[in-house]
Amino acid sequence: MTSSPVVTRFAPSPTGYLHIGGARTALFNWLYARSQGGKFLLRIEDTDRARSTPEATQAILDGLTWLGLDWDGDAVSQYESADRHAAVAHEMLASGAAYKCFATQDEIEAFREAARAEGRSTLFRSPWRDVPEAEHPDLPFVVRIKAPQDGAVTIKDKVQGDVTWQADTLDDMVLLRSDGSPVYMLAVVVDDHDMGVTHVIRGDDHLGNTARQSMIYKAMGWDLPTFAHIPLIHGPDGKKLSKRHGALGVMEYAAMGYTPAGMRNYLARLGWSHGDDEVFTTEQALQWFGFDGMGKAPARLDFKKMENINRHQIGMSDADTMLHDVQSYLAATGEPALSDDKAKAFVDAFAALDVADKTVGALIEKFAFVLDEPPFTHDEKAEKLLDPVSRGILKQLTPQLQTVSWEREALEHSIMGFAEAHDLKFGKLAGPLRVALSGRATSPSVFDMMMVIGRDETLERLAAVAAE
Repeated sequence: MTSSPVVTRFAPSPTGYLHIGGARTALFNWLYARSQGGKFLLRIEDTDRARSTPEATQAILDGLTWLGLDWDGDAVSQYESADRHAAVAHEMLASGAAYKCFATQDEIEAFREAARAEGRSTLFRSPWRDVPEAEHPDLPFVVRIKAPQDGAVTIKDKVQGDVTWQADTLDDMVLLRSDGSPVYMLAVVVDDHDMGVTHVIRGDDHLGNTARQSMIYKAMGWDLPTFAHIPLIHGPDGKKLSKRHGALGVMEYAAMGYTPAGMRNYLARLGWSHGDDEVFTTEQALQWFGFDGMGKAPARLDFKKMENINRHQIGMSDADTMLHDVQSYLAATGEPALSDDKAKAFVDAFAALDVADKTVGALIEKFAFVLDEPPFTHDEKAEKLLDPVSRGILKQLTPQLQTVSWEREALEHSIMGFAEAHDLKFGKLAGPLRVALSGRATSPSVFDMMMVIGRDETLERLAAVAAE
């Protein structure tokens, strides 16, 4: 007997951006589906037509694409299946698993006020649950499910374990509104069933919904998927993540200079672990990922750890991937893309040097020596390193470099020898060299830069600065 192929889904509401919490949920679904050789589906829960604009949907697609999470097939619109959702409610109505409720909002509120005054549950119990069709008035109605009236509902959850709700805490929830439109709780279940979803991995803030949604599965005779409710992401202060903690949208992190690989690595560690491993490749995550590594406690956002992981991922990246990340960063920050010539110069330099930094923006700064065009504009710190004495030293050094063999060891020997002959500490010489070669006070090793840009360009830059 073979088990069904794994099918997971990510089902965001289009809010105008991909929330970092949603991105983590998408990542977990993607990792589990791909690690099991299954499918990862995307459904846009766009029933709120006021908020569900094409631009808002595109923002989610862009966020997932930037993060490197591909989905199988086309993204599905929940709104477009509204007729199917309503048809299921009518099936339940016909089978006796649901009923028409004619109670008005005023009647429901009066019931709740009386319940509050008497100190009893305000969970609405409709008087129409068992009224025969022949006695129904010709009035607007909603369709409600018949929740169990005794016993309990238990959900087996891969993260939370067995979770139980007593029947008296579950109401006869509405399936269809009085205008005949389906509610979200019904639409989610029908879509998951019709899409063949086998595993529902989502935030534990949905745990309470699961007990109510399970009633629809049982009423229709459908198999329940495997549920896994993962802990939410909190801010560094332990409180629910909000704007006061900083960026919320994935593309905000792209504009801050985090790489897709860095974000995948960091987000995977928020609520999931593999031993003590902090930095790992996506391929390793796919090998290791599973429910046994998920915790129940909320994960805390830690920007220092995020930066550290991002630095490692930049250091682990190959040149072509890093170029792609640089171009994505420039697009996210509204800057023009690198030209073909500059892109090639960056790839060559990145491949030649062992250079990393905590963000893409900081990395671009380090590669200014191949990305910027001389003559460079110096900031105050850089200009201080080019006093008349320093310019004179560079003027004396330049002829010596014209005849040296252009190999790193030979360059080091020549420049160190020059410093010693002029009774200079290397640091006194390295500063002006950095500014002359890169325009910056901080840069990669001067020897690395010389090797990358070559003899002619090095001498030209040194001569230009010495002559100023």
